[in-house]
Amino acid sequence: MKIKQLIVLLMAAVMLLSACSQSKTATQAPTATPTAEATQAAAVKPDPNKTYDYEVREIWTENNGNRIYGEAYIPNTGGRSPLILFSHGLGTNHESGASYAKKLAPRGFAVYTWDFPGGSSEDNENRSDGSNLDMSVMTEASDLDAILKTAKTWDFVDTDRIFLAGGSQGGLVTAIGGVRHEDEVAGLILLYPAFAMVALGDLYSEDMPEENQISSMVVGRAFFRDMIGYDVRDDLPSFEKPVLIIQGTEDYIVLPSESEHAAELYPDCEYKTIEGAGHGFSGEYHDQATEYALDFLFRHL
Repeated sequence: MKIKQLIVLLMAAVMLLSACSQSKTATQAPTATPTAEATQAAAVKPDPNKTYDYEVREIWTENNGNRIYGEAYIPNTGGRSPLILFSHGLGTNHESGASYAKKLAPRGFAVYTWDFPGGSSEDNENRSDGSNLDMSVMTEASDLDAILKTAKTWDFVDTDRIFLAGGSQGGLVTAIGGVRHEDEVAGLILLYPAFAMVALGDLYSEDMPEENQISSMVVGRAFFRDMIGYDVRDDLPSFEKPVLIIQGTEDYIVLPSESEHAAELYPDCEYKTIEGAGHGFSGEYHDQATEYALDFLFRHL
C-alpha cells in the first residue's frame, strides 16, 4: 500500500512539473510585435507614369499663440506620400501654393499650403490669426518650423521625403527653414527667392517707424528689426541637400543675378530660368515651373 501511494505521489509530481513547465513555456513564448506596416501605411514612391486622385483637407496648426489655416492636397497613392510644404510670398496667401498643389497632387505628391499670420494684403483673404504689424521674415520662419514639426505627425506623410518650397519672400523663408532643418528635409524648391530682403534691417538701424508700406503691405517695426545682423546667404554653403531655383528672366523685383548668386553658394543646386517670365508665374510660365519642379522631385525621391 505504501508503495502504491508512493507511485501515485511520484506520478502526480511528474504531472505537476510537466504542467508547470508547459505553463511557463506558454507564458514566456515571444509574442508577435506588429510591424510598422501593420500599424501605419507604408511609404509609397509616386509612379511618374501614373496620375492619382486626391482629396483636399483643411488642417489648422498653431505657433506663438496664432492659429494657422492651411490646406493639404493628399494623393490617393495607397500609402504615405512625399510632402511639399509651400510658403507663399509677401501679401499673398495659401492660394499661391494651391495653384501648384493642384498639379503636383495628381502626380503623387502631397502638398500643404497655408496663410502666414499677418502675411497677406487686404486684397487676399487670410484665415490665420495674427497682425501684419507683427509679421516678419523671421516670424514666418518660426511658423514654418512649427508646421514642419506638426507635418511629421500626419498619417499621410512619408517623413523621409519632405521638401520645402516657396516663392519670393516665401522662398527666403524656405531657405532659412532648410538651413535650420537640413536633417529633416529632402530638398528645397525656391521660386524667385527674395534673398535681397536680408538688407531690410539696414534701412532703419536706429529710427524705425511704427508702420511702413512695402509693396501692397503695411508692415510694422518687426519686419525690419528682425532682419538686423542676419543674412541667410552666409549659411547656404553648408546646406548639402539638393536645391532647385527657378527664376524669370524679366523679373525686376527679384533680379536674376540675385538668384544666380544664391545658386552658386549652394553646393548642390540646379538653376533654371524661364524666358520672359516676371515676378510670379502664370499660364505657360506656371506650367514650365511645375515641370521643372516635377523633374527635380522625381529625381530626388
